[in-house]
Amino acid sequence: MNRQILRLAIPNIISNITIPLLGMADTAIAGRLGGESNIGAIAIGTAIFGFIYWNCAFIRMGTSGLTAQALGARNLRETANLLVRSMAVALSIAVLLLIFQVPLGRLTIGVMQAGPDTKGLVAQYFFARIWAAPATVSLYSIHGWFIGMQNARIPMWVAICQNVVNISASLWFAVGLDMGVAGIAWGTVVSQYFGVAMSWVLWWRYYRRLSRYVEWKEVLRVKPMLRFFDINKDIFLRTAFNVCVYTFFTWASSGYGDVLLATNSILIQLFTFFSYMSDGFAYAAEAITGRFTGARNFTALRRAVSLMFRWCAGIAVFFVLIYRMFWRNIIGIFTDSADIMATAGEYIVWIMLVPLIGFAPFLMDGVLIGATRTRILRNSMFCATVVFFSLYYLLAGSLGNDALWLSFLVFLVVRGVTQYLFSDRLRILYR
Repeated sequence: MNRQILRLAIPNIISNITIPLLGMADTAIAGRLGGESNIGAIAIGTAIFGFIYWNCAFIRMGTSGLTAQALGARNLRETANLLVRSMAVALSIAVLLLIFQVPLGRLTIGVMQAGPDTKGLVAQYFFARIWAAPATVSLYSIHGWFIGMQNARIPMWVAICQNVVNISASLWFAVGLDMGVAGIAWGTVVSQYFGVAMSWVLWWRYYRRLSRYVEWKEVLRVKPMLRFFDINKDIFLRTAFNVCVYTFFTWASSGYGDVLLATNSILIQLFTFFSYMSDGFAYAAEAITGRFTGARNFTALRRAVSLMFRWCAGIAVFFVLIYRMFWRNIIGIFTDSADIMATAGEYIVWIMLVPLIGFAPFLMDGVLIGATRTRILRNSMFCATVVFFSLYYLLAGSLGNDALWLSFLVFLVVRGVTQYLFSDRLRILYR
């Protein structure tokens, strides 16, 4: 069983690590452009697109869980139909994003608490990167399908190649062509279209035989489409609550000045690095849980969930040790600002606590998605979000930025506890 878990988890970990590494690279490039405004602009721009695209992540999650269950039930026709159904939804959303980019950009940039110079840089970033929407949302669909088909290697290789292209193009545009922050955004646009093109080439290479199973009438049939939207509705709401917290974190940080905004944005990159590595096991949990649920093999499911929790706990301890010993060296990658380094030292303890608190809810997300128990995800995230905002506004006046970090950690705790309780201490998975 460990071999099955690692066969899926390791490629997913590698794929996921490239995402925060890319964010780190973008932050490092912005930091070398000079001034805190560039780092702040990247932090705000990334938060805006995190808000937009994380709300689209329900496409990947819903697709992976349903595809894994169809595969476990040996229903190849439904696996093929799910990919087409998912891509249709993804492209529809992408078109809407492009059509409404101007009001969306003005609204999201306008609500951020930043100076006029920083907001100007954010606008440059936003109106360049928005053109990657069709590729970005499509990648959620096809990569979710690959994971559901128990194939994590293709998304891994796509992610590696895509991020090499992204960093190279961003450096060239931002520094080589002196395009600044907008150049970083255009590097992302180029890499996203490269990634979706590579994904479809590999799909054709390994899965084109499934194209004969596609039934176009079945793809848009009301009953399976309603089930697709019902599951994805819960995941969408769960993700929306999650994104509200992360976006508010950046919004609140921007109210504490450029130095604290830059510091928090760098520290949250360290958290993101851990969360994406943990999500490698969460994605594996989606695939494994979905397959065993579809096959009604609950004995194997219990063993797999237990082993994945042990792996994630080990990773959490490893990250605590890394952050404890090397946090100065890691932050030095992002910036050479003495002010930011000194400020980071005041808040680094929060990042050291995150892995021990966060690994359980991250893994449970994957398990519940694979089992399509998405209402539990929605309800637990709602409770955690209410607690986050209530605690922050209760303590912000007296604790300031510490209140923000404390509220964030309590948010993670409430997620894990409510997932455990709402799932009847996980027993709901095995019925």
